[in-house]
Amino acid sequence: FEGNDENWKKKTLSLNNDKPKTDFPKLKNDTFLRAARGEDTEHVPVWCMRQAGRYLPEFREWREGKDFFETCRSPEICCELTLQPLRRFPLDAAIIFSDILVVPQAMGMNVQMLTGKGPTFTEPLKEPEDLERLQAKVDVQKELGYVFKAITLTRHKLEGKVPLIGFTGAPWTLMSYMIEGGGSVTQSKAKRWLYRHPEASHMLLKMLADVIVEYLLGQVTAGAQALQVFESHAGILGPAQFKEFSLPYLRDIARRVKDRLKEPGQDVPMIVFAKDAHYGLEDLSQSHYEVVGLDWTIDPQSARERTGGKVSLQGNMDPCALYAPKVTLGAFLPLKATLLCSLTITFHFLT
Repeated sequence: FEGNDENWKKKTLSLNNDKPKTDFPKLKNDTFLRAARGEDTEHVPVWCMRQAGRYLPEFREWREGKDFFETCRSPEICCELTLQPLRRFPLDAAIIFSDILVVPQAMGMNVQMLTGKGPTFTEPLKEPEDLERLQAKVDVQKELGYVFKAITLTRHKLEGKVPLIGFTGAPWTLMSYMIEGGGSVTQSKAKRWLYRHPEASHMLLKMLADVIVEYLLGQVTAGAQALQVFESHAGILGPAQFKEFSLPYLRDIARRVKDRLKEPGQDVPMIVFAKDAHYGLEDLSQSHYEVVGLDWTIDPQSARERTGGKVSLQGNMDPCALYAPKVTLGAFLPLKATLLCSLTITFHFLT
């Protein structure tokens, strides 16, 4: 994965063309993809949701003094940050370095990453009239082409060692950020919209879903071999609101992406991770995704029974388990693998 050779330069220069260079190296380790499809594997594949992060000194060095979203807009830097963890650890997949909030940016919102505060929207949505400020029809190649270039470059630089995962935030999660203006414990401003402005809420969620579908398809065209949809704020919703304002859009995204991928015959597993939505496991397992992600508060045996073997299961590892002595962690992992066969283990690094 050296980043200063002639091949790096040639592949970087090739990204100046509109059409991505897709003669990718042959995949050597497909364990993650086979597990995602529910096939038997020789070992339980492992990857980390925040695989590139501040736990790595080289990541901190590359990020020092650089604006976060400027970093996201540099294909070369995103490629480098994506590859860093694989130089240290024998992981079974890479996930492209990016951020879920590039979608609201593409729709015309200004988002900054402030030190000590996190993502901050300078002008969050306050009332339904504010939807007029959004760019509903987004040219994803124009607005998010830097992500696609990063994916294509990274596929080449991976040299087929492991598959590359692309991702997006889900509509409800993105909507909540756009209204709250940043992180929130209660999401009360966003939930207010659901109660007081249900029609406008559905309008916004549909706008987001439309952009997300094109964004995910663009990632596949660029070289993503699997896709994950992050519904990070699912747990703030009750079961009824989840079924009205989250689940239909998760299903719609997966269905539309898969319908479009059938035309060129592309087989790209999709993963849905609805954090804290324990009540939705049965519904999520019937939502056109091959994999359902579990957070560490869900009993894996119960999850397997409730999903009825319809999907592969991913996750359930508490990131703080990494503080445990090696002997304890070593005993813990085989138990997880036994309970969650057809599983990919993911650590949710708190970076």
